[in-house]
Amino acid sequence: MEDYGWVVDFLPEGRASERLREPMAQLVGEKQFTLLEVTVKPDVRLNLGQRVYIGKDERGEIAQIKRRIEYNELTAAANNELPAVIRKIIETNAADYLAFFNKAGPISIRLHQLELVPGIGKKHMGQLLDERDTKPFADFADIQKRVTLMQDPVHLITQRIIEELSGDSKYYLFVRPPARKEEFGTYGSR
Repeated sequence: MEDYGWVVDFLPEGRASERLREPMAQLVGEKQFTLLEVTVKPDVRLNLGQRVYIGKDERGEIAQIKRRIEYNELTAAANNELPAVIRKIIETNAADYLAFFNKAGPISIRLHQLELVPGIGKKHMGQLLDERDTKPFADFADIQKRVTLMQDPVHLITQRIIEELSGDSKYYLFVRPPARKEEFGTYGSR
């Protein structure tokens, strides 16, 4: 369960397609990047990229969590805002994501967790492993300094998180996996 969410879209009048129109927002969770749709308390205005409490205790801005949504249910504005908000989450919790680079391990004999991050192939993976064995990375700038031609690690993790959110991943490193949809046979049984 998420305790904090970050606003990726705020609809002060709610959705035009809904009968009962109330202020709502779309959020991305801080720990598992869960996508949520929430109702907002009356007379509260939210800003894009704002961090709000969504835990079990008394909430300041959020009235209720309506439902978990999928990536394809995000509004166009939320879709545009999502990469910047994910980047802010990563930068705010940099130690957690830096630990990924310092501790990531193999998934199988042929595949390493680092290779799942876009922009990291066998060559960069080898350099990352060699450098972290010498000395753990101190920050993201340290990674870029010590690994030749390494792109911005925060950008690479952001890309991986968006890939996982879109549901196109076999492996989930950062995102809570989507709920499995049951597949039924011809007669409605498994």
